Amino acid sequence: MLELQGVQAGYGSIQALRDVSLHIAEGEIVTLIGGNGAGKSTTLMTICGLLNAQAGEIRFAGASLRGMKPHEVVGLGIVQVPEGRRIFPQMSVLENLQLGAYLRRDRDGIRRDLDHVMELFPILAQRRQQAGGTLSGGEQQMLAIARALMLNPDLMLVDEPTEGLAPIIVKEVAKVLEELSREKITILLVEQNAKLALNLSSRCYVLSDGHLFYEGVCNVVKQDPDLMKRCFGIF
Repeated sequence: MLELQGVQAGYGSIQALRDVSLHIAEGEIVTLIGGNGAGKSTTLMTICGLLNAQAGEIRFAGASLRGMKPHEVVGLGIVQVPEGRRIFPQMSVLENLQLGAYLRRDRDGIRRDLDHVMELFPILAQRRQQAGGTLSGGEQQMLAIARALMLNPDLMLVDEPTEGLAPIIVKEVAKVLEELSREKITILLVEQNAKLALNLSSRCYVLSDGHLFYEGVCNVVKQDPDLMKRCFGIF
């Protein structure tokens, strides 16, 4: 579904990605792990068109994304759940969710998906008229995921969904991601919690200083202590 080949990207003279190649099949959860400054969020922003690739190729369902504007990428069915949630704090939960469907014109489908996310996140149904900024951190993260789902995406790019959350909320977020996988939504997950990410994902890529340090099957990584140390000792 998604393929990056030899992608390079950066900020001015700073090279943030160096020859990054990865692929994701339909229905997979694939995780991208690395230390601070490794290039994880830069990878997501380059896929989304928020940052232009300097070299290489990015393809989604066979079509090139190079040169596309962010709204055009979203229109193809790619949506990002950004790091730090970035909900609209003055708007209600319901208004935030409705904004997630701003590119859609199928009113019946929007209503159906709104009902679905309310079932998936019962706390949002209870707080639907409450301002987003008054929600707890965990509730705001659920709102950010639910808002992305309102696009009815084919691919979700999820950036640090458990950052700053209490352990009990981390478990709830993990359950939601597992449920989305069962619904055949393809997910590229960026996550600092390596144990959680490996448990959720089928395959992993490890970034270090903009380079791919390792790629492999998560179960293989988890069962090899030396490989775990080699991959995650870079942090």
